[in-house]
Amino acid sequence: MGIIDHISDMFEVTSIRKSKRKPMQTVEIKVKMDCDGCERKVTNAVSSIKGVKSVDVSRKQSKVTVSGYIEPKKVLKRVQNTGKKAEFWPYVEYNLVSYPYAIGAYDKKAPSGYVRDVPQAFQTPNTPTQRLTSMFSDENPNACQIM
Repeated sequence: MGIIDHISDMFEVTSIRKSKRKPMQTVEIKVKMDCDGCERKVTNAVSSIKGVKSVDVSRKQSKVTVSGYIEPKKVLKRVQNTGKKAEFWPYVEYNLVSYPYAIGAYDKKAPSGYVRDVPQAFQTPNTPTQRLTSMFSDENPNACQIM
């Protein structure tokens, strides 16, 4: 039995596999789709990924929204493997941006109601206009310093 114990010690697996579940994520991808066939091809490719819970395709906006326990890069790669040009969704809603006509933010190719997600479009905190608007806040009755 000494030889068998020695051999089993040599082939013992020392690594412990930690299986960590991926967090629930929503991935938005811009994909140019022209017809029902393109839409079906992208939907089938994405829905076959392990961990996908829902797939929403909007051909009018050229947008695919995927939810589930997935990795965003893996979803993008799977969509690109269908032969379609794809990228992560580069837009943000128009009403969430302080300066929608900032340089680089306005895009004629963007779907209606969206502008490009660039840092120049968002207002930086502690700017003079931000301090003035917070001084007269309706939400805080103690904010009015003049009265």
